[in-house]
Amino acid sequence: MPTALITGASKGIGRAIAEHLAKIKTDLLLVARSEDLLKETAITLQETYGIKADYLAIDLSMDDAANKIYEWCIEKGYSINMLINNAGYGLSGQFQNHSLLLHLDVMKVNMNVPVELCYYFLPMLLDQPEAYILNIASQASFQAVPGLNIYAASKAFLQSFSRGFFQAVPGLNIYAASKAFLQSFSRGLQYELRKSNVSVTVVYPGSTDTNFAEAAKVSPKAIKMAQAFTMSADKVAEASLNAMFSRKTESTIGMINKVGKFLVWLMPKKISEKAAGNIYEV
Repeated sequence: MPTALITGASKGIGRAIAEHLAKIKTDLLLVARSEDLLKETAITLQETYGIKADYLAIDLSMDDAANKIYEWCIEKGYSINMLINNAGYGLSGQFQNHSLLLHLDVMKVNMNVPVELCYYFLPMLLDQPEAYILNIASQASFQAVPGLNIYAASKAFLQSFSRGFFQAVPGLNIYAASKAFLQSFSRGLQYELRKSNVSVTVVYPGSTDTNFAEAAKVSPKAIKMAQAFTMSADKVAEASLNAMFSRKTESTIGMINKVGKFLVWLMPKKISEKAAGNIYEV
């Protein structure tokens, strides 16, 4: 039976992805911080859909979190054919208003952990008849450079961070830059693996009905503006998995988000940056 490892699986998009996969008889390895929610999710999905589900409660901002996840799988004899890097979070507000440690934790969860998990599990995935990596990003599109993949992705982060510092995505600067890294890394890795059995897909959800905005303490103005086109976690999960199983390199989730992405590409950067600054009130 196919088996998927999902980070950030206790709620939101990750929880919805887990349920969609359970419906098609996929065994699940669920990873997140909240042990109570993970246990409840694993039991519910097992009893409802007749699949096997196990879980590991771990803080992904720990330096060795990805290695502990891999070792847990090896010790339990689990072999996966789907790696879904969904966990991620952000901090709202100006750069200097948060401690350096908090910024570094965001970067670990949003960038380091997906890279490390891809590195650890890729040999296992390559041994499967068919395998998938799904990375949940958010926004920004930068040139991928296969062969210099991590270097190029790090420069994508630096570009987004630098412009964010001067009003590119004010209020969510490190978060946006980390997702630019994930986008570039994913596209570069997909090209490197294009002749293999492993496909890499990166998706870009927009505003989604999760607790992200509350956790990130996004401004009430931004939350109110997003309500008109917020998608449910279930719809985002379904569209993300459709893109993954179709072996697409990337997919923007939702028509409104596709239009928005085009408009941001079309407009001069300073105009889009000013509009974002007005939304996030910085």
